[in-house]
Amino acid sequence: MSRTRTALLAAMALVAGASGTALAVNPADVGAAAVPCTVDYKIQNQWSTGFTAAVTITNNGAAKSSWAVKWAYAGNQQVTSGWNAKVTQSGTAVTAANESYNGTLATGGSASFGFQGTYSGTNAIPATFTLDGVTCNVDGGGPTDPTDPPDPGTGTRVDNPYTGAKVYVNPEWSAKAAAEPGGSRISNQPTGVWLDRTAAINGVNGGMGLRDHLDAALTQKGSGELVVQLVIYNLPGRDCAALASNGELGPTEIDKYKTQYIDPIKAILADSKYAGLRIVTTIEIDSLPNLVTNTGSRPTATPQCDVMKANGNYQKGVGYALNKLGDVANVYNYIDAGHHGWIGWDDNFAPSAAIMKEAATTEGATVNDVHGFIANTANYSALKENNYTINDNVAGKSVRESKWVDWNRYVDELSFAQAFRNQLVTTGFNSGIGMLIDTSRNGWGGTARPAGPGATTDVDTYVNGGRYDRRIHVGNWCNQSGAGLGERPQASPAAGIDAYVWIKPPGESDGSSSAIPNDEGKGFDRMCDPTYTGNPRNGNNLSGALPNAPLSGHWFSAQFQQLMTNAYPPLP
Repeated sequence: MSRTRTALLAAMALVAGASGTALAVNPADVGAAAVPCTVDYKIQNQWSTGFTAAVTITNNGAAKSSWAVKWAYAGNQQVTSGWNAKVTQSGTAVTAANESYNGTLATGGSASFGFQGTYSGTNAIPATFTLDGVTCNVDGGGPTDPTDPPDPGTGTRVDNPYTGAKVYVNPEWSAKAAAEPGGSRISNQPTGVWLDRTAAINGVNGGMGLRDHLDAALTQKGSGELVVQLVIYNLPGRDCAALASNGELGPTEIDKYKTQYIDPIKAILADSKYAGLRIVTTIEIDSLPNLVTNTGSRPTATPQCDVMKANGNYQKGVGYALNKLGDVANVYNYIDAGHHGWIGWDDNFAPSAAIMKEAATTEGATVNDVHGFIANTANYSALKENNYTINDNVAGKSVRESKWVDWNRYVDELSFAQAFRNQLVTTGFNSGIGMLIDTSRNGWGGTARPAGPGATTDVDTYVNGGRYDRRIHVGNWCNQSGAGLGERPQASPAAGIDAYVWIKPPGESDGSSSAIPNDEGKGFDRMCDPTYTGNPRNGNNLSGALPNAPLSGHWFSAQFQQLMTNAYPPLP
């Protein structure tokens, strides 16, 4: 039973008890049409005498120009400060009213605020909330939710899970890396664990399953803090604009995704044995932006993406994953945010943020289930282009007019991630969200790395002569020739950035360079064929892919060696 429905029935039972009458509720009557508003109240941090909480109110009634949310505590909780709302308290009664800048609340719109308080004894979630006097449905969460079994976890939730923590080194990847000549230089680096099919939960072909990884993480953790990075990657109709990483589930198999994939993962993560780990999830790469860029009348549209946009199963799947995994107190959800060479253009930027908000507020999820976003997952976009900026002009033309930049507003991942974070907050995500950037393969070092700007004879010569990213086209994504390892994983490297991470394990293929029969549901994408001359998504250019590549996720020794050779910063 969902938190929302359980909490609503509990609240109705309290009302019935006051009148001495038992009230039976037909679950079919507890639908969205009957709920004028919903409140998601979550304890974010809690210690012996205090706590912080995040609240999101969603208005399902008529649009409002101002609002006030009210509740009463059953214990001795006292609000001491608040943000994004005027929070006041009289006795046990609390009122949170809008600030001047967030009073507008459209039909279906949400507003979020937070506060800090004190307590002693218990810190129970209030059973009833009202919006302008109307009782709302309640989606409570956190370690003291009285309407659901307690979320596991004894540690304090933190703003940035990477701060002060080691990060899990996958023993399977580490062994493959160490077996390569020179690989011991990086085999101790932390990488993501990819749950890219249902079988991966229990382990494939005798390999480690999710519990095996979590048990190994407990050993690595010792007495300190440790982050485990998981990739949640099995949507119905997955990767609708490509074939190399198509998944096992068909476009309509959303129920299998929920019950056979997400629910078992949630059950394992919720085991109290793992409560001391900080579990970071990367949610469904290469999914939501496809609904913006590769549908409808766009030249890049595919029939498969049109199907996924029409059935809504990308949004439903992401929302369900956020909701269920977000219920586990020590899980930190980060949604995949594409990369600058995908959604950095004006007509992709804000619409992508909007569709991410849509996904994050469906299937019971709220923005409080989203800790942040990750850019450049398994991609090659340079972290920081130092030899030119988007504001440069050469021979009377803006850098944006160059063939490489092609009117994009961003030239690298750091500037994109920081700007997209601001857009996401504007769209309705919490102001405390953090960004991750996958730097596993975007170093672009080696002998081809430019030492300075290109010549100023014309804008193309200037950009091409100075850019670190040596791809033929920014739309090329498969096993790119000339790529190198990027910045090593590190916490808090720049403003708004929670960490640089290696989510894509270096040496694991993006896709096969020719068709290979397999039982993994993976097709052959011509973008992985070095002889392919392209499509509208890469400007009809050569793919730039390495030859002789195996299936996606399989070990690709030649690529691993190239990544080490071209690493930037260089390897010792």
